[in-house]
Amino acid sequence: MRISITGRNLEISDGWRAKIEKKVGKLDKYLGDDSEVQVRLSQERGTRNTAEITILLAGTMLRAEETGSEMNACLDKVMDKIVRQIHRHRTRIEKRLRAGAFELETPGIAEPEEEPETHKVVRVKRFNVKPTSVEEAITQMEMLGHNFHLFLNEETGTYNVVYRREDGDYGLLEPTNA
Repeated sequence: MRISITGRNLEISDGWRAKIEKKVGKLDKYLGDDSEVQVRLSQERGTRNTAEITILLAGTMLRAEETGSEMNACLDKVMDKIVRQIHRHRTRIEKRLRAGAFELETPGIAEPEEEPETHKVVRVKRFNVKPTSVEEAITQMEMLGHNFHLFLNEETGTYNVVYRREDGDYGLLEPTNA
């Protein structure tokens, strides 16, 4: 497991770096050697701290973020969130493999300790998608009262998602062929 730690608007001392590596190192029991863990800590105006963990597995990305007044508490909460995501991901893989009657062999993730709750699709919504601009998509999202909106970007010809961020601004998700 490779760990990279970055700070935004704050300096990460050697002591903090060692503490973070120790906490994140506990994920080693769930992840294999080929996984990459990115930890990003940021601070805004001296009072708002954000801890973000992104895990890159073979073909999968898991991400958790927590914001609060104390960096230690944020780091603990984001670790709890990412462990739950790892368990959920592992359970989904197990169910798919059991349904296909294959042996369980998933590189990069160890066995979960407990069975998390599962979710099922209870509604499927189909709709026509026409080419629109980003501004039109934001307007449609606001008119519908939704937090996100899927649309066909008329400039790029690809499907994009526009969403409302927690700070009130908007985000745009654009697919890339990497």
